[in-house]
Amino acid sequence: MQAEMLSVGTELLLGEIVDTNSAWLANELSQQGVDVLWSQRVGDNLERIKSAIELALSRSDVVLMCGGLGPTDDDMTREAIAAVAGETPVVDADLEKTLRDLFSRFSREMPEKNLKQAWLISSAVSLLNPNGTAPGWFVTLNRDGAKKVVVALPGPPRELKPMWANEVLPRLELPGAVFFAKIFKTFDMGESMLAEVLGDELTQSSNPSVATYAKQDGVHVRVAAKGQSEAEALAIATPVLTEVEEKLAGHVWGTDEDNLPKLVIERLAALGLKLSVVEVASGGHISNMLVAAAKSLKQDDRLLGSVLVSNQTAANHWGITETLGDEGTAELMAKKVQADWQSDCSLVIGSLEDALSEAGKAAKVVKIVAHYKGEVAIKALRMPTLSFGWQKERMALAALVVLLELLS
Repeated sequence: MQAEMLSVGTELLLGEIVDTNSAWLANELSQQGVDVLWSQRVGDNLERIKSAIELALSRSDVVLMCGGLGPTDDDMTREAIAAVAGETPVVDADLEKTLRDLFSRFSREMPEKNLKQAWLISSAVSLLNPNGTAPGWFVTLNRDGAKKVVVALPGPPRELKPMWANEVLPRLELPGAVFFAKIFKTFDMGESMLAEVLGDELTQSSNPSVATYAKQDGVHVRVAAKGQSEAEALAIATPVLTEVEEKLAGHVWGTDEDNLPKLVIERLAALGLKLSVVEVASGGHISNMLVAAAKSLKQDDRLLGSVLVSNQTAANHWGITETLGDEGTAELMAKKVQADWQSDCSLVIGSLEDALSEAGKAAKVVKIVAHYKGEVAIKALRMPTLSFGWQKERMALAALVVLLELLS
């Protein structure tokens, strides 16, 4: 079964609202073994919405539409579906009563414009919406002897999600396939390099499939498979899972829902450790991430920290006058910090120093040092001279991975 997303609303095209509904629904469908091959966005224009529906029906079995079910003139989803179906919408008495009762409960008179939300066509079944005034539509059509389904859902997620679960899923004739996926979260390799390491045979396979995605916390590698049962899907994926794990050995910090700061805090808690953190180059970004994770896990007492903005500040506080970009100085700093705060381990992020990349281009380098039980882990991280926000993200990922490995 192939499905397609069609989001309606000029505000989506103007960037005033981010279309999160399509992503959420696509994930829901993938879990049901449905292939989502296309996604469209269209403004509040009747002819363009009709054209978008016709295009979707020409190539997909199920079309999921989001938005355009309001009561105003620019809400045209019902009109467009009716036109494509060749039917004229009429006011459904039961839907009208439900709407009027809803307004009555709030001691308000229903504007007549809201009557269009009680429209129905003969090929549509109305979908209950207890969280709003816009019922959905489940429309069954025939195209060249093939059954097609168009589902119209309200735009607000608090209305869309319950309607999907309670009204749409029970009506869809799903393929019965089971979807399995595992995500490997990596560091130290870019997306193109990862693709080379994995090889064409893996990345061009369809079932199971192997795909790479550049994310904020590194590059993710997803292995996915479909089968008629959970056991079959896992059996299809297992040989490739093993091969991917072998090829990514030494570059994976977590899988699936793992969160790097939380993994660090969980490791500290499991070992009964307190961590001291000093940041110069990263400006407190790593500490903020760790504090948020510690609070969510109720492990606030695991952290001690400080944010320094320059080498001079560090010199004044700890008497270290050399540049924190030097490995020996950063290591000394890590030991001094740990002793000063009587913590069990420490993490120091030095200052950004000017350097040249391997290609001879201007770059920045930062020294990251983790210290625990007399062992020291040092990483020299080279970065292009991009924005400070990008640099902070890279430093945070690298520093937390270095610490996590040392505590393992």
